[in-house]
Amino acid sequence: MVLPIPGVTVTVTVLSPAVRDRVLDTNIRLGAGLFRTQHTHGNQQRWLEMTDPVLVANGLVRRFGDLTAVDDVSFRIEPGETYGLLGPNGAGKTTIISMVAGLLGPDAGETRILGKAIGPGVVSAKAHIGLVPQELAIYPDLTGRENLRFFGRLQKLGGDQLKRRIDEVLTVIGLEDRGGDLTKEYSGGMKRRLNIGIGLLHQPELLILDEPTVGVDPQSRNSILKSVEALAVSGMAVLYTTHYMEEAERLCDRVGILDHGVMQAEGTRDELLVLTGETDRVHLEGTGNLEAATTALRRLGAVKSVTGDRRNIDLTVEDAPVALAGIVGAAAEAGMSVTDVEVARPDLESVFLNLTGRALRD
Repeated sequence: MVLPIPGVTVTVTVLSPAVRDRVLDTNIRLGAGLFRTQHTHGNQQRWLEMTDPVLVANGLVRRFGDLTAVDDVSFRIEPGETYGLLGPNGAGKTTIISMVAGLLGPDAGETRILGKAIGPGVVSAKAHIGLVPQELAIYPDLTGRENLRFFGRLQKLGGDQLKRRIDEVLTVIGLEDRGGDLTKEYSGGMKRRLNIGIGLLHQPELLILDEPTVGVDPQSRNSILKSVEALAVSGMAVLYTTHYMEEAERLCDRVGILDHGVMQAEGTRDELLVLTGETDRVHLEGTGNLEAATTALRRLGAVKSVTGDRRNIDLTVEDAPVALAGIVGAAAEAGMSVTDVEVARPDLESVFLNLTGRALRD
């Protein structure tokens, strides 16, 4: 925990604002220099207590003619874990989803759900999977409830069980008051939520969400994200693709970063930051003897690099919130009067750019 720095304005920038939504224990007091944060995802303890993965993908390869769309990709998803599959357009995400959902067979490797092999002809494995495609799969001239009833019967649900599940799903997706309306009267966000509800009807152990918030308004988007968080807390495994990095920051326990069909890196946010060498940055402004301050700061163990001029000093450091008081104190002792401090912490976007050379939405 960082001690307060009287008289210094401290600005903390987490490069993706959504990081703050994933933090359970956060205490940020701008102007007093206090920044304490414990990066603990709410679902982590639950799924770590379970040992058997819901999904295992091992060495997946898929070719289309001379094009290798997926090249030796492996990952696993635990119960209650939200796994983000991130990559620019053409990275191989859709092909992987098709293989995981049993719609497309791999040329090499395998996928298993709860130990069962997944493939185009394996019906029993598909019963454990809910697929929510990017394209809407609903009938506009049916009501929300009628859409759920139709797709529920395709999943061999019926009678009181189906009625109960429809009521439960409408509540989960926040459409309990609109279930009797024709879906062509729904907003884009409501249609997306119904799309998710269809994937939930048969209570799958794995839910695949392929860019579920594309084209929705901010309110509907937040509602969808809250639903995904609740599903993970309930123990459901989720495979999530998105072009919005802030969604991955908020939802995903772990992410896999794809580029040109190859898994470039995989892990938690913090593991990926370490893997790619991403570091915190501190910017100091002030007056006085900045040259002596620069020399003094280079001696601090937490400081990796220092550059400066007549008014500013820029540092890369390990764990800026912990090191901040020592940095400002060392600068002051060397004769610098610090008037402003800015802290920038790296995020998944910077990791993604480092690994692929592109932004996620490219």
